[in-house]
Amino acid sequence: MPFDHTFRTVDFGAVPLTICRIFDGMPIRHAFTTRAGGVSTGAQASLNLDHKQDTVENVYQNHLILADALGYDPHAMVSTRQIHSAIIRIAGAKDAGQHLDGPVPYECDGLITDQPGRPLIAYSADCIPVLLYAPDVHAVAALHAGWRGTAADIAAHGVRRLQEVYGADPRQMIAAIGPGIANCCFTTHDDVPRAMQEAFGTEVNAFITPEADSPGRFHVDLKAINSWRLQTAGVPADSIAVSPECTCCLPDKYWSHRASGGNRGGQAAVIMLAERP
Repeated sequence: MPFDHTFRTVDFGAVPLTICRIFDGMPIRHAFTTRAGGVSTGAQASLNLDHKQDTVENVYQNHLILADALGYDPHAMVSTRQIHSAIIRIAGAKDAGQHLDGPVPYECDGLITDQPGRPLIAYSADCIPVLLYAPDVHAVAALHAGWRGTAADIAAHGVRRLQEVYGADPRQMIAAIGPGIANCCFTTHDDVPRAMQEAFGTEVNAFITPEADSPGRFHVDLKAINSWRLQTAGVPADSIAVSPECTCCLPDKYWSHRASGGNRGGQAAVIMLAERP
């Protein structure tokens, strides 16, 4: 049965969230948040979920709002404190709810679980959020792929950790790559292309384009690289949905680190297993 790869923004009460129809009919809940629907003000207005430039109380209230919109227990959620790595943590009860009081004490850029009712969250504001579902073992992953995490191959590591820990078959996995900076706006010096080439060889050049009017600068398609890396890890291409939305092009809808000069909030990618029907 072919999947619907459409992304759409839907109002969950007063909270607009972006979802991907590739997960339709599956026993999970998921969303990619937008800026709207929360209590934060100023550059962090309004559904800011990142502690870096906001009060703990605002972020706490925003997490409660998101949890109510998606229908989960905010005290069951496990969050990340991201360092642009390929570190993936098995999320359990001991980690749950820690994000409500401030940044979590551990560092990772990915989370996996097979526990129903255990929401996983990864933050972004131009970086690429990746959600994975392994239906054969009923397990999920939430990954944060900045350019360093992409070069560290976090997407493929996420697939492999679902294999190693739960015995998941990559050929049955389903993935949604959410809103993030697209190659139209992600222009870099040669350090980023060089890091990708050192990690993946010359094949990655298919996703890197020299900027026509600026010698020494390049457009890098992080979404496409992460999709390719999922495929090299065994996930079928037609089981991967990629959001067309560029956070840098849509700074009124999503936070963009590049568009804001770093004065911003952060959105989140959330995924949670429901009980099997």
